[in-house]
Amino acid sequence: MRQQHTFGPLWQEDSRILILGSFPSVKSREQGFYYGHPQNRFWKLMARLLAENVPQTIPEKKAMMLAHHIALWDVIESCEIVGSSDSSIREVQVNDLGRIVKESQVRHVFANGGKAFELYEKYGKAMTGLPAVKLPSTSPANAAFSLERLVQNWDCILEHIGV
Repeated sequence: MRQQHTFGPLWQEDSRILILGSFPSVKSREQGFYYGHPQNRFWKLMARLLAENVPQTIPEKKAMMLAHHIALWDVIESCEIVGSSDSSIREVQVNDLGRIVKESQVRHVFANGGKAFELYEKYGKAMTGLPAVKLPSTSPANAAFSLERLVQNWDCILEHIGV
């Protein structure tokens, strides 16, 4: 079934890095914001890296990201997808990723997982002119990575945001 991305990017002019996912999960689409599945470790991971309390509400999540010059978006604007399964993604329409780079201070792109990286390399890199760093997915489907192991792999973002 074709699904549309129902919420926009989170960014501002002083954003320095862009973290990209592939496409929002069912729970994220229901909530209208990124990483909405309760088992996704993204918000716990970011809070740990940024030495913040884990945000609970969407306004708290937005405030934490923007305070640390972090932009969030997904590579895909619409696609055919079964549930939340990245492996089922077909018939991709891509977001205009170049827009954020042109209108902000973003100079570093990080992909949350292999599918986001693959899609960025195929469609997004030409729009931004920036290479991406592939980071392990924070999805609950990536059970091989504990929160501690995610922290060790994701701490490379800190040098680019001024923490």
